[in-house]
Amino acid sequence: MSKIESSVRVVPFSQERVYNKLSDLSNLESVKDKIPAGKVQDMSFDRDTLTFNAPPAGEITLKIIEREPYKCIKFETVRSSMPFNLWIQIVPVSEEECKMRLTIGIDINPFMGGMIRKPLQDGLEKMADTLAMIRYE
Repeated sequence: MSKIESSVRVVPFSQERVYNKLSDLSNLESVKDKIPAGKVQDMSFDRDTLTFNAPPAGEITLKIIEREPYKCIKFETVRSSMPFNLWIQIVPVSEEECKMRLTIGIDINPFMGGMIRKPLQDGLEKMADTLAMIRYE
């Protein structure tokens, strides 16, 4: 399995606040407007699943499969042209600041990996930027 990691983002909110907001996907309603236009469409979610259309990949549904309180949220694809796992790691820096990193784990042959690694990396960095800009209040 290949792993693709975002760079680390510093978030000016506590580890607990960030985890509590991201571990319940229904909280994403408040950040829908921060997603760059044209990148993600038709977003819907409930507490455990997130579905969106991401051209050219098509419709993707992610489901939370594990919550490790305040530290990590793990997802797997339920629907995707390329199955993958995604996890969000959160570590404390201080009482009111934490660091976040996103990781994708994907089984892909080396030829395809060469073609999609950069777009996946770019998408992961944009996702990390968006999550770092959320007001976790």
